[in-house]
Amino acid sequence: MAHRSAGTLALPWSQSSHRAGKQRVAADHTLLAVTMILALVGLVMVFSASAIVAGNRFQDSGFFLKRQIAWLAFGFLLMHLTSRLDYTLWKKLSIPMLACMLLLLVMVLVPSLGVAAKGARRWLRWGPISVQPAEMIKLVAVIYMAAYLAKKGDKITLFRDGLLPALIVIGLLSGLVLLEPDLGTVVVLGLVTVGMCFLAGARVSHLLALGLCAIPVVLVLVLGSSYRRQRLMTFLAPWKDASDAGFQITQSFLSFGSGGPFGVGLGEGKQKLYFLPEAHTDFVLALVGEELGLIGTATVILLFAFFVWRGFQIAARARVPFGRYLGMGITLLIGGQALVNAAVVTGLLPTKGLTLPFVSYGGSSLVVSLIGVGILLSISRDRHAGGSRGGRGGSEHE
Repeated sequence: MAHRSAGTLALPWSQSSHRAGKQRVAADHTLLAVTMILALVGLVMVFSASAIVAGNRFQDSGFFLKRQIAWLAFGFLLMHLTSRLDYTLWKKLSIPMLACMLLLLVMVLVPSLGVAAKGARRWLRWGPISVQPAEMIKLVAVIYMAAYLAKKGDKITLFRDGLLPALIVIGLLSGLVLLEPDLGTVVVLGLVTVGMCFLAGARVSHLLALGLCAIPVVLVLVLGSSYRRQRLMTFLAPWKDASDAGFQITQSFLSFGSGGPFGVGLGEGKQKLYFLPEAHTDFVLALVGEELGLIGTATVILLFAFFVWRGFQIAARARVPFGRYLGMGITLLIGGQALVNAAVVTGLLPTKGLTLPFVSYGGSSLVVSLIGVGILLSISRDRHAGGSRGGRGGSEHE
């Protein structure tokens, strides 16, 4: 194994020699079970949060539920298909998919193609179907980074020849997403990229320097935009303008507070009655806190924590470096977005507009998350066993 200099992360596996014995096993049923539980919790809470709004707006209390069920069925189908594919296929497709995502992000910005809503242009519509490319770009970026890190190997400790090319690509994607605008997706994308580079062995000094350089950029983006600046001020003092700018977050606080330890009962929440905006999407966890209480909220958080733990276990057992990086990246993506969403609805971070994976209403987020789980299940099928060998598993480039 090549010598790693000081300031890098020592990996628990070698990149130049691998354990042997390709072992095809059943998919990880534990991860699948956790995913299904979270998705079912999402169906129940989406219906509870949206039934009255949907009934008044569309004269159909199950309007959002039916759409969520349709997306969930489609997502489970894609999850099953991707779990049966050899995950190394995604390495070969990483560049073509990246090019397609760049094209879709550009299309979103074209007024005649992109659909604008609530001050942002984030959707493409084909007939009755709307898709959000920014959701897809997160998973594609993870696939690209996994392929890149597997190819670079120990060279990731270098800045110009290791870290910089990947940062340029991620920076280009982030720039297009910011034009929508969608700062929340960029934040998640940045955190996942840094996390993957750290786990791949990049120098801590390089990552810290990038973090310091990112601070003024984020400040310019926040302070240079009136609505982002208002969100920051609201985050610092939400009760100062509780009836206007701070309305959503204060209603979220009231949801958690009124729920107590055990909640007011499923379907009995009051905040969804036009008090808490986005109760079935970004702030669905606040409704969980009101109707199911601290116990219900803690259960959902623990399910995500268990998902992350299991995801890292699957990644650590992967046969080749690409599988390990891909597994870690998908786990960081889903776990990181859940963490950011939970921090937003509890007032620990400014409002970002990010969904809670598997639980929030939204077809693009749900389907992309389930495809990510399918890839994790595919990785879990292909584990390494003891011994050392050459051949396909023994090459970093597969």
